[in-house]
Amino acid sequence: MTGARRVPPGRAGRLRLRHSLDVAERGADLLEQKLRILRSEHERLLSAERSAARAWRDLLSEAENLLLRGLFLGGEQALDAATAGIGPAEVTLRWTTSMGVRHPAAAAVSVPARSPTAAAPTNTALVHAEAAYGRALRAGGEYAAAHAAAELLGAEVISTRHRVRALRRHWIPRLREALDRADLALEQAEHEDGVRRRWAARSPER
Repeated sequence: MTGARRVPPGRAGRLRLRHSLDVAERGADLLEQKLRILRSEHERLLSAERSAARAWRDLLSEAENLLLRGLFLGGEQALDAATAGIGPAEVTLRWTTSMGVRHPAAAAVSVPARSPTAAAPTNTALVHAEAAYGRALRAGGEYAAAHAAAELLGAEVISTRHRVRALRRHWIPRLREALDRADLALEQAEHEDGVRRRWAARSPER
């Protein structure tokens, strides 16, 4: 512990160690409070992630079934013609901050409408599949945002737990040991000083 070795001797060093110990203990208390809040928020985000994952998988399964039906009815050529009029989707993330951690709060997925000049799908199943894939895509964006938020909060939980552990198991015990040594050294120095004074008082005047 470099900080403890560099403290000056005597009362000044003891005061510095006492202050460092107080700061470390207050810091550990605050980090433990933060950790409790982070864990609660992380559990909430994990639950939201699981719900979003289920919704996305269900919608994706529905879309895939409709697509297979459309392919059965119209073949791959019908699918190629149907996808020709669809532009790329856009994703916009809304961000927030929880206990100092910036993470996605929601994802808005914009699926562009089919171009007016593009040919419509050749069968009803492909029409329904197009709409179903749009819903699945939006749900996938929400799941991705929820997953990222849970991962970021989870990483902060781990980091904060490590910091608390380092303070409680290493830094604070070392400061206490150094403070005990400083107390003992100060007590011994005061005792020796008292002995010297008593000897000086007993010595005959010259």
